[in-house]
Amino acid sequence: MDFKAILESSYREILNRYLEDSSETALYQGQMFSRKSIEQFISPEEIIGIHCKVLHEIFPDMPKEVLSSFDFLIQFMMDYGLAYQEHQSLRDKQLEIKSEIQIAASIQETLLETPIPQNEDLDIGAISIPAKQMNGDYHRFIQDGNSIGVAIADVIGKGIPAAMCMSMIKYAMDSLPKPRKYPQQVLENLNRVVENNVDPSMFITMFYGVYDTTEQTFTYASAGHEQGFYYQYRDDSFEDLVTKGLVLGVEQNSTYEHYEKKVEPGDIIVLVSDGVTESRTEEGFIERSVITNLIRQYMHMTAQEMVEEIYRYIEKIQNFQIRDDFTLIILKRKV
Repeated sequence: MDFKAILESSYREILNRYLEDSSETALYQGQMFSRKSIEQFISPEEIIGIHCKVLHEIFPDMPKEVLSSFDFLIQFMMDYGLAYQEHQSLRDKQLEIKSEIQIAASIQETLLETPIPQNEDLDIGAISIPAKQMNGDYHRFIQDGNSIGVAIADVIGKGIPAAMCMSMIKYAMDSLPKPRKYPQQVLENLNRVVENNVDPSMFITMFYGVYDTTEQTFTYASAGHEQGFYYQYRDDSFEDLVTKGLVLGVEQNSTYEHYEKKVEPGDIIVLVSDGVTESRTEEGFIERSVITNLIRQYMHMTAQEMVEEIYRYIEKIQNFQIRDDFTLIILKRKV
């Protein structure tokens, strides 16, 4: 007796037993039969063919239409099996990619981690939330003697390519010669790095400022980055941190202008990525006045509490769906 005949005989015995008493034992035998069939590489459609043949032997008077329906089922199972295998393969690949992205996001978070400097005259708060798993925003604090450098950058784009650019900016910043007290020189050096190493279709905006804790001055420059805010405590007024400068990576020999402000007690410097100022609700983009109103509302808090409260508010008005990477930094001179 060949293998196929043995298979049919075994299946006939199991099916007969199940039709007679519908017992758990018969079901268990069916499961064992299924496992052995898989080991022998018996396809689902072959099993259906055996079932059809055995059923016809048990019920010889069965209508032809019923038997014909099994032919339809065999064809259906063949197509279904191919589609199911393709679906499983794609699902496995998606899970693999998702796992790799999660690992990459965790590595990026560790690489870009930057401690917030502590100073007796200056209160600093920072928050950076990616819209997706990988962050296309970058911020960094550099404490060097009596100065605190603060960088904030944004890749024009999202996802893994943007995250890779951010990692490059981080290492380029770390490689710059000290001291890094002149913002325009920092941007000019970084611009050459970006222009030589980043795809021409990608650009990076960046703001770099240096707070002198002895002179209480803030010197800064910008490469096409979103304008920040400056709050003057004395006049209880806001103004934009207006700057000029091309985004990084456009022209190798770009030069940048630097600006300087004398920071009085109670003054607040607010740096943002466009994920803050271009937050959207159903009515459209929020006005910059929304940000200044929030700063005024929370300025009695610490700088860190301020950035967290502002983020929670903007997240809420967007139905908890941040559409772009969100980075907000506040430097607040203590009164």
